[in-house]
Amino acid sequence: MAILEVLEYPHPILKQKAEKVTQIDDALRKTLDDMLETMYDDAGCGLAAPQVGILKRMVVIDIAHEDEEPAPMFLINPEIIWRSEERVCGEEGCLSVPDMRAEVERFAKVRLRYLDRDGHEQELLAEDFLAIAVQHELDHLDGILYIDRISRLKRQMLLKKLEKSRKDKGAE
Repeated sequence: MAILEVLEYPHPILKQKAEKVTQIDDALRKTLDDMLETMYDDAGCGLAAPQVGILKRMVVIDIAHEDEEPAPMFLINPEIIWRSEERVCGEEGCLSVPDMRAEVERFAKVRLRYLDRDGHEQELLAEDFLAIAVQHELDHLDGILYIDRISRLKRQMLLKKLEKSRKDKGAE
């Protein structure tokens, strides 16, 4: 397995829509494994292929806590087929917008259809933090970042903080 480079905002690939996966083979499974290793290395709980420069509709997620056994999920061509009426707000961060966080409103529950790493169709009812993680990662497949889902004023403030953080890190 290999650690992949995580693209950071404002990389143009992050704003592009990913294409459907048409073939699931060992090369694709290796890419999924590399994505998972990259996510773990960066202490993330989800990573979408566009974040590592691959414009394919695939995501890895693991919301297990540090004291729990890893529980990785591999979602290929995922699509949300149902959303609850109830919404929740939660603080989100993103490996592509490092060290920044903001409150984002999401659906409380979503039902998802996807292919697993062996190409079998699956359905999943995601609730709580998993529902938020799924929606966050699927947004990446459509070129949407969580900062696109907050007010313009909050986004401008967050991006100024991000720019300052990058300058401070560059000065070290």
